Amino acid sequence: MNSKQFELLSSSKVLVTGGAGFIGSNLCEALLDLKAEVVCLDNFATGKKENLAAFQNHENFTLIEGDIRNLEDCKKAVAGVDFVLHEAALGSVPRSINDPITSNEVNISGFLNMLVASRDAGVKRFVYAASSSTYGDSEALPKIEDKIGKPLSPYAITKYVNELYADIFHSTYGIDTIGLRYFNVFGRKQDPHGAYAAVIPKFVIQFMNHESPVINGDGTYSRDFTYIDNVIQMNLLALTTSNKEALNQVYNTAVGDRTNLKELAQLLKQYLAEYDPEISEVEVKHGPNRAGDIPHSLASTDKAKTLLGYDPKYKIEAGLKEAVEWYYKNL
Repeated sequence: MNSKQFELLSSSKVLVTGGAGFIGSNLCEALLDLKAEVVCLDNFATGKKENLAAFQNHENFTLIEGDIRNLEDCKKAVAGVDFVLHEAALGSVPRSINDPITSNEVNISGFLNMLVASRDAGVKRFVYAASSSTYGDSEALPKIEDKIGKPLSPYAITKYVNELYADIFHSTYGIDTIGLRYFNVFGRKQDPHGAYAAVIPKFVIQFMNHESPVINGDGTYSRDFTYIDNVIQMNLLALTTSNKEALNQVYNTAVGDRTNLKELAQLLKQYLAEYDPEISEVEVKHGPNRAGDIPHSLASTDKAKTLLGYDPKYKIEAGLKEAVEWYYKNL
């Protein structure tokens, strides 16, 4: 990763939608460290004000409380902005199955509002959070960007539609976009609480409470778990690349390794037991498979490495160790 490439951000204004969320707040912090001017748009439906606490009074940081479903809020947020990092969305496959209408309103109508506002404001580049769920029922491994299957959930449909809209907005209106298909991102600030908590923070808090985590299925489903710092690198590369061929593309944002859920639980137990030896005795349980889940997820990162110069620094073990330390210090 060439940090000199990121120097242009020190004279740029960047909007991070969903900036109070897990990924968004980490991106805000990284951009501020690079001396960018940062605007955060969030309605705090899933984002948290405590995620902004470390920099909420920073002279280069502005918080706008608003909703991407409201076009006027989007227009206000993009005023004078050079780049957009669009992270705002309602995540979670189960949430979308339980409430497809709200997922559609936020993830599709909200996305379209942000594209329209960005187009009208003359934004230089629109980088957005896409999803590995777009691969759907494709059984091919590793996942390669131009080979996808049929979506398996309302959430997956919404994220695929985002890619279609971004492509049309480039070809029709000339706005440059890059989509980043996130693969099971984890790390500091990821919320362990709530019905739709991701598997890693959920297992962490259960182990810390000496409660048995429940694996969906027999534990052989596997994922390309991706530490937050790899995701930050991809977003910064997407914002600053000068390679014209790299624009108006979608990229896997992952490591290129996969870990099954049984292995994940054992790694977490091992790392957490260094802080609390009793955790090594906590039993892991199994439940039914979850509707809409893809059995296996493994990304090819060749395209990102070739066109963006992506160089992921964190394999799952190193990322889990840092994440576990953060949870122990902050929960």
